[in-house]
Amino acid sequence: MNRIEEEVLKTIHKYNLINANDKIVLGVSGGPDSLFMLHILNNLREVLKFNIVVAHINHMIRAEAYEEEEFVKELCNNINIDFYSKRIDVEKYANNNKIGIEEAGRKVRYVFFEEVLEKTGSNKIAIAHNKNDKVETIIMHLLRGSGISGLQGIEPIKDGKIIRPIIDIERTEIEEYCDKNGLEPRIDKSNFENKYTRNKIRNIVIPYIKEEFNPNIVETITRLSEIITEENQYLIKQTEQAYKQILIEEKENQIILKLKDFNNLERVIKNRIILYTVTRLRGTCIGIEKIHIEDIIKLCQNNIGNKYLTPNKGLKILIKDKNIYFMKNFLK
Repeated sequence: MNRIEEEVLKTIHKYNLINANDKIVLGVSGGPDSLFMLHILNNLREVLKFNIVVAHINHMIRAEAYEEEEFVKELCNNINIDFYSKRIDVEKYANNNKIGIEEAGRKVRYVFFEEVLEKTGSNKIAIAHNKNDKVETIIMHLLRGSGISGLQGIEPIKDGKIIRPIIDIERTEIEEYCDKNGLEPRIDKSNFENKYTRNKIRNIVIPYIKEEFNPNIVETITRLSEIITEENQYLIKQTEQAYKQILIEEKENQIILKLKDFNNLERVIKNRIILYTVTRLRGTCIGIEKIHIEDIIKLCQNNIGNKYLTPNKGLKILIKDKNIYFMKNFLK
């Protein structure tokens, strides 16, 4: 086993990404990252006792996409791995759904990966995000004004099902490995076009920071991400503990919390309690922004009589009888 394989194996063990008898759908585009992941995981199959299948999406955007599809298919045939592919006009999908091409591509990929997972009786999906992808994502979130969760970057494992086994490997190491092992990945030329935010960060921002400020910026931001992740996990535990202490009632359509006890909490925990409560009630906190959280905290602090807020059409926050009511669908 070579050094790079040992590094990937270390990541797998560190985050408990792969267990014996897992069956994993690998998203393989034919580019350096996914080809590297396929090659490494295929080498580790016997060591960790798991199985793999490959899923490939042809976005039908570039003329080379059809050659890339055949390339991945032939590669899988040569190493005796089941191959599944699907052709989707991503530009048409993006226009029909009024979203960007990047988002459209991401959505159709994950939907197809889920389809292959169900079809093959697999239990995990492996995505070939690397360390540079993680750093680029953190910078994107930072530029958009993200909170602490966004500065964690890309998670090694999500929902116990989406795994990223090469998340600790840098892009230069991946490219060197591909060259050394004759993998001949297909290069998506659109990655060099600076019309997308991620490409601008990858091709302009990070190289500039490396040249002018810190040649080790990828490693520096990775360490920052690890610190933030560790501290965020602590705050999550504190939030869950505080929630249990101030909880009066939790039902499908409403959650009731103790007003006085909520007001006595630290501000950072109040913020998180609100998001945590909304998520438990509605399954998501999307749409609850910083201004909504501030308004809810003010409502709780300035309680005089029965007052309420409606941050969005599916949620009502009511102060009544010295309690806070988080209510679904305007229940009274």
